[in-house]
Amino acid sequence: MSSPHRMPVVFFGHGSPTNALENNVSTKTWAKIARNIVKTAGRPKAILCISAHWCTRGTAVTAMQKPRTIHDFGRGLPGPLFDLQYPAPGAPELAKRVQDLLSPLPVTLDHNWGLDHGTWAVLLKAFPQADIPVIQLSMDARKPIEWHYQLGQRLRQLRDEGVLIIGSGNVVHNLGRMDWSPAAKPYDWAIRFNDLVRDCITDNTPERLFDLDLLGQDASLSVPDLDHFWPLFYVLGARDGTDKLTLDPDFIQYKSLSMMSFVLQHPKA
Repeated sequence: MSSPHRMPVVFFGHGSPTNALENNVSTKTWAKIARNIVKTAGRPKAILCISAHWCTRGTAVTAMQKPRTIHDFGRGLPGPLFDLQYPAPGAPELAKRVQDLLSPLPVTLDHNWGLDHGTWAVLLKAFPQADIPVIQLSMDARKPIEWHYQLGQRLRQLRDEGVLIIGSGNVVHNLGRMDWSPAAKPYDWAIRFNDLVRDCITDNTPERLFDLDLLGQDASLSVPDLDHFWPLFYVLGARDGTDKLTLDPDFIQYKSLSMMSFVLQHPKA
């Protein structure tokens, strides 16, 4: 594969699955991000997504021709959400390429998973035509943050092969402390941790976030579980030192859910 421009890498703060049904600040920005990518770097040949919702023992990559749309959320959500489909094709050859790049790490070619809502609920807004091939890479839940960052580094060269690398999660994600009122003000600890993560992204100092135990209560409250935090580090690992950062949107909703998203793009794109 070759591309006239290096593809950017993107982190989407995907928030609630109901965003797939809504036309709000976040979803409008996701669509704007995609339009800008196509305008400046060209249409991606394929998309590799690392979603918070595929955690495994070991590492796997989807390798089917037609990945299914997985409705991996509770029945209490609106019925129309379960009718949504994202029929993007798969990319078996890209899956094998990922397998090769991560060797000697064993990577299973998966034919069962598909696209979970961490992937399709964002892509439905960003690339609604569903005509770009998409694969997902799972995250080994036994590994530390730095290990996930190092995998992102090994995937970096896909950017020069026309592949758009996406991480989909949330930098603050505490469902147990959420307040579903749209007017609810964020917790102070959520604001402080969101600010810290923003500073680490801006300064390109991801290592400050590798050991959350050192970051105290703000971190433990903001990241009670690591699944939504890990995708951030695949994106930061795939970063090039010359990349230009565009961070938007950046706000906390429902008191403890960060919607921060950002793009890292070659300045000449």
